[in-house]
Amino acid sequence: MKEIIRTEGIQKHYHLGAETVKAVRGIDLLIQQEEFVAVMGPSGSGKSTFMNVLGCLDTPTAGKYWLNDQLVSELSDDELARVRNTEIGFVFQTFNLLPRATCLHNVELPLVYAGVPAKERRRRAAEKLELVGLGDRMEHKPPEISGGQRQRVAVARALVNEPALLLADEPTGNLDSVTSDEIMDVLTTLNTEGGQTIVLVTHEHDIAEYAKRQIHLRDGVIEKDFLNAPSGVA
Repeated sequence: MKEIIRTEGIQKHYHLGAETVKAVRGIDLLIQQEEFVAVMGPSGSGKSTFMNVLGCLDTPTAGKYWLNDQLVSELSDDELARVRNTEIGFVFQTFNLLPRATCLHNVELPLVYAGVPAKERRRRAAEKLELVGLGDRMEHKPPEISGGQRQRVAVARALVNEPALLLADEPTGNLDSVTSDEIMDVLTTLNTEGGQTIVLVTHEHDIAEYAKRQIHLRDGVIEKDFLNAPSGVA
């Protein structure tokens, strides 16, 4: 199976006045294509900082990071922006949808920035909305649909560029338990049936159980890395 993520000795330090905060202290990690990985850890464990590095939203202080065979830890800001737009799909806790735009247009937006022609944009956006079960909500606007449906739109938008990696940062944080399960079922199906590689950050153990593998961070390093038992196995 092909490697999607490889990190070697990743560190990230922040300077706060005279103090240096070592948020990530040296992480070696390998994630292969079609894996579904949950990253967990208490507040201050470094999980959000590490996710920002994986998402090319931040560059490491030290260490190397390869994404889809490209050494991205040494790229310029402009090059990192291109990688974010082509290789990574993001799903956030707060949906980040345009309230006055239709669901279809919200999903189209990454393709607008990528310069894809209008007809092809609409076709691909509609395809992804169908994939997440919202084929009948394309012309609705975010305020007209439920929170769970908004997150489905956000998932469709994250997938529209056919990313190598889907990063989901607390995607169920604003949802009730029933709706959270629905969103996690969508992500599970994308992984098991579509082969989508997913890295999920969560602080909820029941959400992490949906993943095939869990990585627990503490004090900026990996404390535990294990496979979840298959569904139905005690």
